[in-house]
Amino acid sequence: MDISIFLAKFWGWYLIIFFLILSLNPKRIKQIFTDLKDEKFLIISSFMAILFGLINILLHNIWEPNWKFIITLMGWISLILGLLLFIFPKRTIAFLQFINIKLVQVIYTLLFFTGLFLLNMVYNIVPF
Repeated sequence: MDISIFLAKFWGWYLIIFFLILSLNPKRIKQIFTDLKDEKFLIISSFMAILFGLINILLHNIWEPNWKFIITLMGWISLILGLLLFIFPKRTIAFLQFINIKLVQVIYTLLFFTGLFLLNMVYNIVPF
């Protein structure tokens, strides 16, 4: 299986599942920010983000102007967010909370449509 297809499936399903969980149970958002104040949770979360981002970048660092760019961007965002959480935890958490409060609907809608787009590229549900 092509790595682009695999990562599009991974990120597509991940984003859809994440969107559904946060939409059906909005208390999870508050719980995530509460848990980020715990050092152990913060370190594990940042290491996971760094790991996912680094693996994504090493396997798929394609900077072409097509759907594969989104996969590369997801990897870089994950890596950078993980590094920021690990190096500057308090400032990063404060920034994420600010963004979440101001742009919550835009972010979750973007997550949903990005996931749908990636899954559509893989499964070709709506050809274009």
